[in-house]
Amino acid sequence: MEKVLIVDDEENARIGLKKLLSREGYQVAAVSNGFEALEHLDQDSVDLVITDINMPEMNGLVFLRELIRSFPTTSVIMVTAYGGVESYLEAMNLGAFEYLNKPVKLDELRAVMNRIFNRNLRHAN
Repeated sequence: MEKVLIVDDEENARIGLKKLLSREGYQVAAVSNGFEALEHLDQDSVDLVITDINMPEMNGLVFLRELIRSFPTTSVIMVTAYGGVESYLEAMNLGAFEYLNKPVKLDELRAVMNRIFNRNLRHAN
């Protein structure tokens, strides 16, 4: 079972996405900021991180830099309601696998996650 970590300061978004992905069969944890996410990752590895970009304390792009430096094999999907071309380019250049707009459509997210997990399976063999 693939393990997913959701990082989003918006409680309703975080809880809603956790419920949806749990129903899809993923093992899901959710935290409210990048600092909590890094602490979680120090304790438990995950296959995928889904993180918001616009968060207080540590925005998603700063978190992505730290994540890639400390956990370079972890796949990342960036999500945002307020993104522009600059944040898209920065996220992709830093190593994000995909960049999605909020509200995230489940079918779109499912397709991206399938690509990630199929790629991970190919690299594991």
